[in-house]
Amino acid sequence: MYVNITGSSNNKDIYIYQSYRKENGKTSSRIFKKLGKYNELLERFDNDKEKLMAWAKEEARKETEAYNNKAVPIPLKLSQKAFITKDEERCFNVGYLFLQQLCTDLRIDNICRKIKERHKFKYDFSAILTDLIYARILSPSSKLSSYTFCQKLLEPPKYSLQNVYRALSVMAEESFFIQEELYRNSNFVHSRNTKILYYDCSNYYFEIEEEDGNKCYGKSKENRPNPIVTMGLFMDADGIPLAFDIFPGNQNEQTTLKPLESTIIRDFNCSEFIFCSDAGLGSVNNRRFNSLGNRSYVITHSIKKMKNEDKEIALSPKQFKKIGSNKFIDISTLDESDDEVFNSIYYKEIPLVTGDMDETIIVTYSPKYKDYQQKIRSKQLDRAQKMVDGKIKKRKGKNQNDPARFVKETKFTNEGEIAENETFELDQDRISEEAKYDGFYAVITNLEDNVEEILKINKQRWEIEENFRIIKTDFEARPVYVRRDDRIKAHFLTCYISLLVYRLLEKKLDNKYTCEEILSTIREMQMTLLSGNSGYVPSYKRTELTDSLHETFGFHTDYEFITKATMRNIIKNSTNT
Repeated sequence: MYVNITGSSNNKDIYIYQSYRKENGKTSSRIFKKLGKYNELLERFDNDKEKLMAWAKEEARKETEAYNNKAVPIPLKLSQKAFITKDEERCFNVGYLFLQQLCTDLRIDNICRKIKERHKFKYDFSAILTDLIYARILSPSSKLSSYTFCQKLLEPPKYSLQNVYRALSVMAEESFFIQEELYRNSNFVHSRNTKILYYDCSNYYFEIEEEDGNKCYGKSKENRPNPIVTMGLFMDADGIPLAFDIFPGNQNEQTTLKPLESTIIRDFNCSEFIFCSDAGLGSVNNRRFNSLGNRSYVITHSIKKMKNEDKEIALSPKQFKKIGSNKFIDISTLDESDDEVFNSIYYKEIPLVTGDMDETIIVTYSPKYKDYQQKIRSKQLDRAQKMVDGKIKKRKGKNQNDPARFVKETKFTNEGEIAENETFELDQDRISEEAKYDGFYAVITNLEDNVEEILKINKQRWEIEENFRIIKTDFEARPVYVRRDDRIKAHFLTCYISLLVYRLLEKKLDNKYTCEEILSTIREMQMTLLSGNSGYVPSYKRTELTDSLHETFGFHTDYEFITKATMRNIIKNSTNT
């Protein structure tokens, strides 16, 4: 409903008008309520036109809300003998409307319009891209299954499946342009914090046997004997993805950093930041690259791989300090049964000169972390003992945490016999060696900031690991079903944008809910179309989370009954915010 003023200059009236749809489908409007004579009302508001109009608009809002909330008789003609219409879709997902509003806020339609002008295709590129995002979040599967799922949205596809596969090639070609534009536009949704950038890699397998293009045999993090591709991902300080790229599965992860980071520096206007990553990506070349300009770095560092001299200094119990104190402590004298000691972190700084770089290794010791590592090892030793006792078949895998690493095998030959015998026992030397590192952790940096702040930066690395978990597990990015390199890149582009949209949804909800809660809720938000096309009724459970979603996005799908006209307005508003 809206406010309208009609009449001559000396005889004006203020009305509330209501929009409606005629039987022929055309829209029109009618007077819903008269608020009064314009001049009389103006006197009541001390001749302040702005106050008068503000009051009138508020009255229109109240009437709209009251109208939407009043009981409406539903014209149902149901028969126990009549069949439902064949091939008619009656159940629709409405959880995508929240995602659609975020895609609108990200101006994806605008981005796609620019791409369409360059490529001159006729199909609806924006609809294809956004539908692939909705499907990846709500019902992740193959492109064919995604197309089928989108038939169950309130706005089913008007494009063909063939158009989807054609669009994948365009997505791959325009991948960096789309990422750059999304980064800029995302600032309108949530101000991006690029003071710290996190980087990590993961790989994704294909259910094939032979290498092809970027699908190469490499070191699979899931220990699968299949060709893989590697995904490099940058994340900002708030856990929101920033950029990604795809690399051949046999490429060393350390070499993936510079190309993608250079693109961010050049195209994303991000040149001053602290780079943070794990030890596997912290090569000397990568550290040197991130010491240029106004960049710096905080990277995890393996104590086990340090030079013997530095390792002895790192593991020596002396010269440690407690976070927040300048007093030196010998950690071997700590009473770790004391709660305060148990939950405290102690550190020492070791200066390091690497070529022309002045670096610092910060070694930390945590009794709580030590206790955690000991408990994990205890369980592994229990399994190792069962291998020794023959209760579990001994199989040494590639995983560095495999319990079989603690089992020592000794072969011997009986005197006068050719046959070899073997015995198994726990490897006490290996156990003792690993126990030396319990509770210790290290990072290497060229920052001269407060140690506590540096450790805080590194601690947040868990969020980029969480991003990969969401892509792999919740969005089911693997196995990858497309085969061509361009379509593979397009597949991961949709996964990346889906992750971006999901993370922004989390921020909109003030990080109050878990990933499982959010995804399960919007996936289950279904509406049932009533017989005769009279309207919809919700077929989902109203919860605190659904209330938060509706309050945050400014529309409601949780009324007992929603007319088709009201639903059209909701859809329209979600694409025109």
